[in-house]
Amino acid sequence: MSSSFTTRPVGPALRVGPLPVLTTGPTGDPPRWAAEHRDLLRNLVTEHGAVMVRGLGLHDPSETASVFARLATGLMIEKEAFATRRSYGGGVYSSSKWPPNQPMCMHHELSYALRFPGMMQFACLSAPTRGGATALADSPTVLDALPGDLVERFEHEGWLLTRNYIDDIGASWAEAFGTDDRAAVEDYCRAAAIEFAWRPDGGLGTRQRRSAVVQHPRTGRRCWFNQIAFLSEWTLDPEIREYLVDVYGADGLPFNTRYGNGDALSQKTVDLINQVYQAHTVREPWQDGDLLLVDNLRTAHSREAYEGARNVLAALADAVQLTDCSPTVEVITP
Repeated sequence: MSSSFTTRPVGPALRVGPLPVLTTGPTGDPPRWAAEHRDLLRNLVTEHGAVMVRGLGLHDPSETASVFARLATGLMIEKEAFATRRSYGGGVYSSSKWPPNQPMCMHHELSYALRFPGMMQFACLSAPTRGGATALADSPTVLDALPGDLVERFEHEGWLLTRNYIDDIGASWAEAFGTDDRAAVEDYCRAAAIEFAWRPDGGLGTRQRRSAVVQHPRTGRRCWFNQIAFLSEWTLDPEIREYLVDVYGADGLPFNTRYGNGDALSQKTVDLINQVYQAHTVREPWQDGDLLLVDNLRTAHSREAYEGARNVLAALADAVQLTDCSPTVEVITP
């Protein structure tokens, strides 16, 4: 991540490095420990962009949910999901269902929504035998490393996300919006500035234009905050992309991204964004029972390919409104 990860240690249990790791002894009561150290952990996230907590021994979903709740100002119910998750209730979810051999590239959770989490919380109940790290990248550093003319265009135009909800790929529209009531989905889309169209087969297509660069509401730092590369056709495995284009057509892909004016993104541009992410990626392999707290605006995250069983829970915390982040593209809702 950025050089801020090498600032002075905060307390003897903090290992300073590419990703700060705060190690605890056996606590006997992880939720109580989390409540007692809430301010410390949140301050570490503010200072460094993320912190790993090791030693809590999180193995039970209900206990993990209690830890999440004590560290957050509030947990969110996910809307507009692109992949299915198991819900444990109360805003606690499994990690997104994604093929283990396919990495999930860098992104900021729900950066295409008008309301998104300010903090992501992850807990590893069981680590994979190989790979599977939740890798991180500092978004202000990524922003500074991208070509100025590319950033300027995205600041001026924003980015466009197109989605085609297909029942057998990713989240269906009913899963994504949490209802099978078409009228409720339409109301949500209008309020969220999402263009929508129902297809004859009952499927749903949507388009939404968003800012690619925002200002952090607490620190004022400019952040490269989007999913331009992750949800692009060019980030898909080439064989998977070819299959999807053959079956659904170039305009029928489950998701794709464009410049805000609708122009197509070249593979070269998407590859460049991913290369900049890769150059500024840090990772800490998961261990059983780990807790990871991530500032969702400042820090992008990914999931690397893995082998073996991997059980990671996630919570979307501390909701933030896009309007509080100085968006560069106007969003008009009814």
